[in-house]
Amino acid sequence: LRKLNRRIYGVLFVFFVAQRTKGDLTYSVQEELKRGSIIGNIARDLGLESLGISARKARVEMEGSQKEYIRVDLRNQDLVVTERIDREEHCGQNPNCILKFDLLLENPLELHRLSLQIQDINDNSPVFQKDSVKLEISEIALKGSRYRINAAHDADIGQNAVQSYILQQNANFVFNMQTTNAGSKYGELVLNKELDREEQHELNLLLTAVDGGSQQRSGTVVIKVTVLDANDNAPLFTEAEYKASLHENAPLNTPVITVSAKDADEGLNGEVTYEFGRISEKSEKLFSLDEKTGEIVVAGEIDYEEGSKYELMIEAKDGYGLSSEAKVIIDITDANDNAPVIYLKSLSNPIPENVSPGTEVGIINVQDRDSERNRMVRCFVQQNVPFKLVPSIKNYYSLVTAGQLDRELVSEYNITITATDEGSPPLSSSKTVQLSVADINDNPPVFEEQSYNAYINENNKPGSTLCSVSSRDPDWRQNGTVIYSLLPAEVNGASVSSYLSINGDTGVIHAVRSFDYEQFRSFKFHVMARDNGSPPLSSNVTVSVFISDVNDNSPQILYPTLEGSSFMTELVPKAAQGGSLVSKVIAVDADSGQNAWLSYHIVKATDPGLFSIDLHSGEIRTQRDILESDSMKQNLIVAVKDNGQPSLSATCSMYLLISDNLAEKNSKLTSYLIIALVSVSTLFLTSIIIILGVRFCRRRKPRLLFDGAVAIPGSYMPPNYADVDGIGTLRSAYNYDTYLTTGSRTSDFKFVSSYNDNTMPQTCFLFTFLLVFSPSEAAFHMLIVVNICKL
Repeated sequence: LRKLNRRIYGVLFVFFVAQRTKGDLTYSVQEELKRGSIIGNIARDLGLESLGISARKARVEMEGSQKEYIRVDLRNQDLVVTERIDREEHCGQNPNCILKFDLLLENPLELHRLSLQIQDINDNSPVFQKDSVKLEISEIALKGSRYRINAAHDADIGQNAVQSYILQQNANFVFNMQTTNAGSKYGELVLNKELDREEQHELNLLLTAVDGGSQQRSGTVVIKVTVLDANDNAPLFTEAEYKASLHENAPLNTPVITVSAKDADEGLNGEVTYEFGRISEKSEKLFSLDEKTGEIVVAGEIDYEEGSKYELMIEAKDGYGLSSEAKVIIDITDANDNAPVIYLKSLSNPIPENVSPGTEVGIINVQDRDSERNRMVRCFVQQNVPFKLVPSIKNYYSLVTAGQLDRELVSEYNITITATDEGSPPLSSSKTVQLSVADINDNPPVFEEQSYNAYINENNKPGSTLCSVSSRDPDWRQNGTVIYSLLPAEVNGASVSSYLSINGDTGVIHAVRSFDYEQFRSFKFHVMARDNGSPPLSSNVTVSVFISDVNDNSPQILYPTLEGSSFMTELVPKAAQGGSLVSKVIAVDADSGQNAWLSYHIVKATDPGLFSIDLHSGEIRTQRDILESDSMKQNLIVAVKDNGQPSLSATCSMYLLISDNLAEKNSKLTSYLIIALVSVSTLFLTSIIIILGVRFCRRRKPRLLFDGAVAIPGSYMPPNYADVDGIGTLRSAYNYDTYLTTGSRTSDFKFVSSYNDNTMPQTCFLFTFLLVFSPSEAAFHMLIVVNICKL
């Protein structure tokens, strides 16, 4: 119902004519419309019904005014009244009253000129300058004498202004309207019948002014006529119209102009006084008139922007009430006293850091209330920022980006916009616009180091900290929040997650279980740092873990070893001389470095002075020649120690049998010798081929060298024993250079062999083969072959 009433009200009180000429619209409306009255449909009149204007953020602004007289109803797309519009306030007596507005549309920026032609309504009553008019008329005044009465003032125009006057019925006077050369109207009281002071010395006449509105309004004034004797000349101004020019901001009491009137009468009848006739309240506050001299001076603050031209009506009266009127026109000269004013009409805040140069982020409007050259304005961005102002339409500017933005370098800008006019001296003003840059995920996490190394001792406790990785992401909030994780990989045949874990927030890496240096010495894995942006960005880094050896393995004696429940018995020729090699203790240590440096010591011996052992090689030699008095059975207890801290050790017992004739000690020696001699000739060529194949194999095995009388079978080696990097005392494949000797410290033959479960038969044949080339030592060597082959 309210909407229907508003539309009916608009039909009755709003008359509009819309014309589209270069984007301009003109509407004609009556003044004093109620708030909410509809002026017209903007969308229809602009031809934007299909596009709609709500999305375009349509708004109306009046240049030079802070009041909002009209606005756009975005829901109905109507132009409605929001503030009382008084035609007299804006245009005064100007019959053509047009208010100028700017209709602004955004996205894209578009400006239309909107003209609102204000039609006058009869909302003002005629008003006389004074409540009463005093006239002093000589009784000798002739019939037809005329006495000027100032016309009533009606702020309305046209038909709504004063149309007629009604004088109270009386016997002496009638009222007539007159028009001056300047076009102003005034009334005359005409003497229709001579006065008789003795009959009536005073008359009170009621004069009523009536306008021509549909609902007439009126105003009254009382004319008090005092009958006097002879005053038949009214003052006359030297000019009918006076003109003056005045600078705005002129100081108080600055002389403007002096008017002058002469009266031909003498004495009191010729004394002239001056007073304002018809004058507005505003003019009355700005100017004062000396009633004696007729000088007009400044009485208030003169502001060109409030008024550029003033018209004053000056009345000159003689001593007995005769008067005349003149017009004074005062033109105000503009001074550059108003600095430009900057208005921020629109601002996109914040803006993404990846916007392209030239993107519009705001709309600036600059206004200067001065005129002509004083209101010409230059606008620019003051400091060195990646933004600039681009002139748009009229006094509008677009604030656009002038370079690439990077939030990580600058996250917020204080943009100072300065506007300077072209007055003399020029005036300027500034406005600071705060603009924030919104973050996008354009930076991956960056590790502080190119790679990380972690060092940890073996046998560590599960949960021990290895190291921590750290990265930085200059992005903001979730775009800069980093989460760490392990990339899938295998370590020693198992998933890396079974060995390590990482704190996703801090990047601290922990060991999930204990490490064993003897299984593997080092490994590598990759850590990924990923941010929480959308889409997320990530980077990887390599972490190398180095496991340090600790002395957690005791030496392991490979030879001699137990045979069942007893140790092996070594045969020593009784003819062995001092320094002869009789046996060797072979031991290994699964540790590495100094933890695997072994030393050999004889802890206990049957005859301490008969045998000695080399500290580093474990070779057992005679210290002197064997005597007849020496015991045939010698028992040695040997300790093997490593060089770790603390040192670990192992001991073994070795039984040495001193014998004159090795053949007599073993009844089966002849049989094994015959077999060896027959087989050696058959396998001679095969042995040579094997020797050459082993020597030139692509993977050459490291060798353990020892000079001794005993070959160590593969069955003595611990199963699956390996050292990761080959720096321990043994490798995963056990290779030896075997030297056979009679104790003379020289080798008769050298053969390279890889010890495993299939090598012992060949070794037996090779030892047998060597006997052919050293028959003098056949008995000693054959005894060794027999003992090994029995194994």
